[in-house]
Amino acid sequence: MARNTRKGPPEPKLQGTPPGKSSTGGFNSPFAALAELREALPSKTPQLRAEDFPAEPPPDGPARARVRLARRERDGAEVTRVEELGLPPDALEAWCQALQRGLACRGVVEGDALVLEGDQRRSVPDLLLRRGVRRVAQG
Repeated sequence: MARNTRKGPPEPKLQGTPPGKSSTGGFNSPFAALAELREALPSKTPQLRAEDFPAEPPPDGPARARVRLARRERDGAEVTRVEELGLPPDALEAWCQALQRGLACRGVVEGDALVLEGDQRRSVPDLLLRRGVRRVAQG
């Protein structure tokens, strides 16, 4: 038989939950307050806005674009380059932002080319055609 070696009064047993606390969590979760902020985060799914990619392409878009898969020099990661658009720098920046939203990836403007992270060769031509490019070549 085990002997109680502890001296003093027994510990009180807690019953119920303290006022102002919910009983669903069981303990104070540090991430509970962050759950409400989740809706404000950018989406990981593509967002095809009507103003970015209209159903009827505008007639005054670029004549052609070339889509290539390349390796980034810095770390060797795959990137998709969209070249030969022939647009001014401010329009290239707007196109880059629209493609970033439409593909849910990051991208930058390098010179006269758009550089999108990852292998986007299957998705980019459709979005470029919806944006008004008349001919998209790959390779």
